[in-house]
Amino acid sequence: MSIRMYDIIKKKRDGKELTREEIDFFVQGYTNNRIPDYQAASLLMAIYFNKMNKRETLDLTKAMINSGETVDLSQINGIKVDKHSTGGVGDKTTIALGPMVAACGVPFVKMSGRGLGHTGGTLDKLESIKDFKVELSKEDFFNISNEINIALCSQTANITPADKKLYSLRDVTATVENISLIASSIMSKKLAIGSDAIILDVKVGSGAFMKDLDSAILLAEEMVEIGIGFGRETIALITNMDEPLGYAIGNGLEIKEAVETLKGKGPKDFYELCLSLGSKLLVLAKKSSNEKEAREMLIEVVETGSAYEKLLELVEYQHGDIRYIENTELLPKAEYILEVKSDDEGYIKSMNAEEIGKCALILGAGRETKESEIDLSAGIVLNKKVDEKVSNGDVLAYIHGNDKEKVEEVKEMLRDIIKIGKKNEMSKKLIYGEVTNKKTKLY
Repeated sequence: MSIRMYDIIKKKRDGKELTREEIDFFVQGYTNNRIPDYQAASLLMAIYFNKMNKRETLDLTKAMINSGETVDLSQINGIKVDKHSTGGVGDKTTIALGPMVAACGVPFVKMSGRGLGHTGGTLDKLESIKDFKVELSKEDFFNISNEINIALCSQTANITPADKKLYSLRDVTATVENISLIASSIMSKKLAIGSDAIILDVKVGSGAFMKDLDSAILLAEEMVEIGIGFGRETIALITNMDEPLGYAIGNGLEIKEAVETLKGKGPKDFYELCLSLGSKLLVLAKKSSNEKEAREMLIEVVETGSAYEKLLELVEYQHGDIRYIENTELLPKAEYILEVKSDDEGYIKSMNAEEIGKCALILGAGRETKESEIDLSAGIVLNKKVDEKVSNGDVLAYIHGNDKEKVEEVKEMLRDIIKIGKKNEMSKKLIYGEVTNKKTKLY
């Protein structure tokens, strides 16, 4: 009996389980323009309300992977590792973590998409470095990875085309917030590229996609299960995004902070996250038998300067100007740098990361649409973080921008966003827990 889209929609509308064949029919048909938007939107809404079970979610992920080309990394020597973050504010982790892991002798190979949102993605940040080339042929990608154990480049256009089409439709039909749809979207892009082990940084809090811990745990569990079901070593860490990560928000500013971190002078929270993610990657890559030893290896490559040297190698191999790393003052600079001063005293009570991200977007650090032009010099550098003491007149943040009106607008916004009051009773956590194929452990 032939499969009809009408029957698939009706079946999921009635809360029934879809077969692998039905899911394949839908994904292939929609990708190849045989199924119209209105029918695809109807099915997405039925999935949104009636959900998918774990088998359906894995089949959906596989169908999306099979909608385009996959990248076989077997030509790269060693156990290849990759990392994915669900996105946050000030999240420049790949730029410091990658060189740290690579300096320990583990291939860190990553294909990324462009960032949509508060600030650019990893590729946009790297393009703050003059002449850095993010478009690489597969041959160059493999060769660079084998030469220096790290390569960071843009995805080929035909990776998971089904996801691109479905995500655009979900975005305009209010069907984004469904665990199965989110997990299959993220994991299809990761699994289409043949890394051996993946660590997922699942953010939770005001600046994250998942605002509460329960939702973040569900998403982490779903993604780990998909990765394991696909035969890949997969672990997730659930990390705090109630305030920005580190101090810098904005492309060139974040590159500068990543460089400082590799020189051993970065923000504590950012460095700690790199060590936590990196130690798990080294264990997954069988470079170390335990996380304590792996952590010591990562600290050593920072302290000896070999992680910083690895970043220089990456920039040089990808045709970038290494002077921009050796002297970060050469990175794009904004015309206006404005101080935001406190008119109160006490402790930083909270700083809503999402609202700070929106401020960076207003300054031009991110893109609202795929066509938006990014200002690589724009952004915000915080001078205080949650729980830190503040006196009247202290600088809370520096605003970097090229439009004076927008800089002034953001100054007023930040005064409202950064809340000052009594010291918090509970200490803030950077990492809430981890998810493996065996269990979910909260710290």
